[in-house]
Amino acid sequence: MQSSRLSNRGLSIGQVATRTGLAPSAIRYYETEGLVAPDRTDTGQRRYARSDIRRLSFVMISQGLGFTIAEIREALGGLPGDRTPDKRDWARISARFGAVLDARIAQMQALREKLDGCIGCGCLSLRTCALYNPRDDARRHGAGPRYLMGDRSDSD
Repeated sequence: MQSSRLSNRGLSIGQVATRTGLAPSAIRYYETEGLVAPDRTDTGQRRYARSDIRRLSFVMISQGLGFTIAEIREALGGLPGDRTPDKRDWARISARFGAVLDARIAQMQALREKLDGCIGCGCLSLRTCALYNPRDDARRHGAGPRYLMGDRSDSD
């Protein structure tokens, strides 16, 4: 009986940990980062909304995809605080993150296609650099793998 009474007041950190697979310390960390905001009982125990399970799952997935805590916080900041986020709310975040992921996928595909040849870094250490980057022309665009970063050679 006691657990159903407690669940009416929100989920404990242990229940959220069990549902998400996160350690309680990770959940507390995400709280300090402003990604979840549990209520507190009179005795100071955290009580999480069921929607926090989805928020924390989104955090886990987003971090696995390379998004920073700041990017995740910004995205979650657009969710309503006065109600449980609905499908439209999550669709807005999904579209925004989807665009970033599409750009990352395009960059990885370009890397895969050019990895066996010159990547336009200006190193001049390969014989083929004389073909792809004569006179180290890529350096005029800046440091790093310029052609891979989207710069074009004059011959393209």
